[in-house]
This record gives sequence, structure tokens and C-alpha cells, in this order.
Amino acid sequence: MGSASDLTKSRRLVDDTTMDTFFTDAYRDLPAEEIERYHRTVFLNMDSPAAERLRNEYYRTVLRRMGDGVRIGRGVTIINPERISLGDNVVISDDCTLIARSERGITLGSGARLMHRVYLDTEGADGFIEIGERVYIGTACLLHGHKGLVIGADSLLAQNITITPYSHIFEDPDKPIIAQGGHTRMVTIGRDCYLGMSVTVLYSADIGDGAVIGSGAVVVKPVPPYSVAVGVPAKVIRSRGRQVGGPASREG
Repeated sequence: MGSASDLTKSRRLVDDTTMDTFFTDAYRDLPAEEIERYHRTVFLNMDSPAAERLRNEYYRTVLRRMGDGVRIGRGVTIINPERISLGDNVVISDDCTLIARSERGITLGSGARLMHRVYLDTEGADGFIEIGERVYIGTACLLHGHKGLVIGADSLLAQNITITPYSHIFEDPDKPIIAQGGHTRMVTIGRDCYLGMSVTVLYSADIGDGAVIGSGAVVVKPVPPYSVAVGVPAKVIRSRGRQVGGPASREG
């Protein structure tokens, strides 16, 4: 008769054998629609040329529009793809998220590039995000479009930028802030703008064509075209090519 120790080892061996095939056994029992979802998940997250080709073929059938030469990376989350339009040669890098809650949805112009972990969310039924041609959105940027966010062509956004066209009202101390609503409006970033890393743009600020916003700035007021603004809150320190109140200068 075997000892208690031998019995424990035997049970552990049975448990280990069962666990070795746990997901395989579960897969065999999946209904057809779940098997398709399983395979879709694999290919949407697989790192191979064949998987990338299959991703593009799949997204072409579900997106509102998908131009030529588009590249979509691994682990990309797209909610309501039928409300998303991509121009030619758009790049959506690994682990990006695009959430189109409104009919107007999200539009990426030709040549636009989203780097790793960019997050786009139209937020409400009235929201939308329109990103112009050849715009570069750096790693881990968070862009929201409560009443609309428009970014003009050839603009450059460095990493970790937040643009949120919404500000909570908090004046009533007897009422939860989440229940007090907020201020919101469409925000526009002009053409050929450069926003440095970790910039924050609030609902009350538009940025004019050709403006430059220094790293870490918090933009709460409109920035005129071709201005350079820095700080918290952001203040204009000069125009491009000219010091404020000083002689013209050249950058190089």
C-alpha cells in the first residue's frame, strides 16, 4: 500500500498533466464564433509579416475607409471601426487605441503616424478627432475629442502629450465634482505646429499655425500663429525668428 506522500505525488502529477492541456481542452469545446475570435486575437497580436498582411486585409473590410500603404501594428485596439477613416500610408504602431464613439468618428490624413501606445478617444456623441496629413503623434500621447479636436497638416507632437477639450466644474463643495458637469469646446491645433514632450492642452486653448510649445507647458489660453510659448501656464516668449520686444534672430 502506498504512502500518503506517494498519493500526494500522484495527485500532483494528474493535476500537472491536466493543466498542461487546460487551454487546449477548452479550445476544443469553443463554439465556431469563439474560435474565430480566438484566431483574430492571435493574428492581431502576432509579430510577423504574414500577420501584418492579414491585419491589413481584415481592417480593410471593417474600417469606414482605408487607403493604400497603411501599416497597422500589433495589439491595436479599435472600437467602432466603421467610424474610422485612414488615408494613404498611415502608420498605427503597436498597442495604440482608437475609440470612435460618434458618427463623425476619427480621421487620419494621408501620411499620419501614430507611435506606440497613442490613445485617441472621441469621448461623446458630439466628439470627433481629425488629424491632418503627415502629422506625427509621439509615443503615449492621449488625445480626446469631446466637442472636436482638429490637428493641421505637418504638425509634430512629441511623446506623452495630453489634449483634453474638457474641464470639470467644481465650485459646489456639497455636490460631487463628477456630477457638476464641465466646460468643453472644439480645440484646434494649426498646421506646422511643434508641441514638445509632456505638453498639456486644455479646452480653453487653440494653437495657431506654426506655433511652438515648449516641453512641459500647460496651455490654457490661445497661442497666436508662429509664436513660441513655454511654462505653466504657457506664455508667449517670442515669435519664431524674432525675440519679443527685441531684434530679429536666427535659429540654427
